[in-house]
Amino acid sequence: MANLLIEVGNTAIKAAWTEGTTLGKTLRYQGEKVRDFIEEVLEKEKPEVLTVASKNEISQDEEFFLREYCSHLIILDRNHNQMLQRYEIPEHLSYDRAASLVAVRYLFKGKNCSVFDFGTTLSVDFIDDDGQYKGGNISPGCRTRFKSLNRYSKVLPLVDTPARIHKSGSSLQSSIESGVISGIMFEIEGYIRRYPQNVVVFTGGDAIYFAKMMKNSIFVVSNLVLIGLALITDEYVKKNLS
Repeated sequence: MANLLIEVGNTAIKAAWTEGTTLGKTLRYQGEKVRDFIEEVLEKEKPEVLTVASKNEISQDEEFFLREYCSHLIILDRNHNQMLQRYEIPEHLSYDRAASLVAVRYLFKGKNCSVFDFGTTLSVDFIDDDGQYKGGNISPGCRTRFKSLNRYSKVLPLVDTPARIHKSGSSLQSSIESGVISGIMFEIEGYIRRYPQNVVVFTGGDAIYFAKMMKNSIFVVSNLVLIGLALITDEYVKKNLS
């Protein structure tokens, strides 16, 4: 019987069926009817193990609802981090950053890595060639920066992520576009210069957008969090259900 992974992020939900560590087709939902989406996925097939990783806390009512649809339930949120402790990842890391590191350790074993996650926030995490966590940073993500300029300045327009940018703006809109995107690029390039020996991994919603601007050699892994969740789920199966 297949397992099901559900990743509940800040702005979207991803779901993927897995056989062992192999991901099947990924489903994506962005809207307010989160429970309806999850119920629709679960009604099609009952998973052996259901792994739900959420930015928000899973309530007891939600946990009861999820258990009705699976034989075994794994929850990863702020109140359920026991599964992650065995991976020697600091408790303050959110489930998505932790799962990404589990995946990177597997995909780039024996390599120093810098992992950039482009979402609501821009996070960067570092691991050494032994897989040990060496720290990380968080700053506002791309769209968060555009929204913040609009909200807090009270006079600057809300700008969308541009298809292309120039080195400097020639209008108010292009100045905002160039300032935000160039600022993120300087940030990325600064980290890469600091750790030139590291393999650079991009993930998250804006990963491909920024990857196209890079001159350095990088790896884009769009479903890095889901790969990490698949590895965590597979280890659980081998230890508890084999």
